[in-house]
Amino acid sequence: MKVMKVGLLGLGVVGEGTWKLLRSNMGELERRTGVRIEVTQVAVRDLAKARAKIGDAVPLTQDGLDVVRSPDVDVVVELMGGLNPAYDWVMEAIAQGKHVVTANKALLAERGNEIFQAAREKGVIVAFEAAVAGGIPVVKALREGLTANHIQWVAGIINGTTNFILSEMRTRGLTFKQALAEAQELGYAEADPTFDVEGIDAAHKLTLLASLAFGIPVPFGKAHAEGISDLTRKDVANAERLGYRIKLLGITRRTEKGIELRVHPTLIPAESLLANVSGAMNAVLVNGDAVGSTLYYGAGAGQMPTASAVVADLVDVARMASALPDHQVPHLGFQAAAMANTPILSMSDVYSAYYLRLRVKDRPGVLAELAGILAEEGISIGSMVQEPHGDEEADIIFLLHRALEGNVDRALERIQSLGFVKSKVIRLRMETEL
Repeated sequence: MKVMKVGLLGLGVVGEGTWKLLRSNMGELERRTGVRIEVTQVAVRDLAKARAKIGDAVPLTQDGLDVVRSPDVDVVVELMGGLNPAYDWVMEAIAQGKHVVTANKALLAERGNEIFQAAREKGVIVAFEAAVAGGIPVVKALREGLTANHIQWVAGIINGTTNFILSEMRTRGLTFKQALAEAQELGYAEADPTFDVEGIDAAHKLTLLASLAFGIPVPFGKAHAEGISDLTRKDVANAERLGYRIKLLGITRRTEKGIELRVHPTLIPAESLLANVSGAMNAVLVNGDAVGSTLYYGAGAGQMPTASAVVADLVDVARMASALPDHQVPHLGFQAAAMANTPILSMSDVYSAYYLRLRVKDRPGVLAELAGILAEEGISIGSMVQEPHGDEEADIIFLLHRALEGNVDRALERIQSLGFVKSKVIRLRMETEL
């Protein structure tokens, strides 16, 4: 039986899971591929810790280049994370003519164009199912399963940490800080949660989904990323009362003027599919012109779900490695020469519905002046709620129909300067048709 020799870069949570899965399911993998997949070398930071995990089964090294340059390695599996030294090691693996499997969304989002070009020139595969939504096979769905479709949009909950936090804020009435502390205690959030709670992790993943959906170079630098750290339980409760739930969504949509690429807290109808994804789970909706909307749901992180995606990529490499490069599935699903230079829209050019909340002096004429400013900027009010706050102030909530964000920006700047406005205007986007 043919043997495919694998070198692991990293034996952390996902690396250990990959090791376990390759050993426990070896027979099943051989039945599917006709190839024996064997780990032949592992690079780790802590040799003693690694030995405690896997014993003396394979040689260990602290230098990733030992693995990358080893003649006893056919495929390099990069599970270290971060940009450096991961980028150098992946590029060296490609230069050595080795296939690469990676779970590193930051690496591909920020340096993917260079990596994929180098891989094309060497005729090797770079597989990355585990980089987006853990064990959910959405990369394969976009790259292969939905190839008959003109993809219209992709929207999803692609960060489990923030979904857990928002679920706890909604169901238990916790503040953001309280919910974050619980997420950290349960291991859903890192000690430094910035990448998760500020939307950067989701933007990395969304960037890759956009490239797969629309056949464009990886455009991370043009993505809009907005997190949940400023969300209050008041707005979470208001959304629930009005028939909505707040989720941190990644949304990329094809329009006549270009492609939307945005991550932000979003109000969505409480009965929608995405609104009912709770805890640390992930879900991605993909809309194609032929198939309509399809939903991909499951664990977006964790040792074994992510390891499942890594091993699935190894199976694909085992199946495709012997094919000529022109016969392999392109890295981003489109032929390199056919990649489009479709512009990425700035947020000011995006249309959305909106939730606004502000505190005002409770006196005659306030609502008329606010409505007048919105109307002058071409913005229509869907509904309005006013709640007394003490004797002389009131909280006003507007739900606005779809409008151009640039117009909303101008309206909010004018409203914020009014003397009777006593708080910062809270603005959240709404999506009612996902």
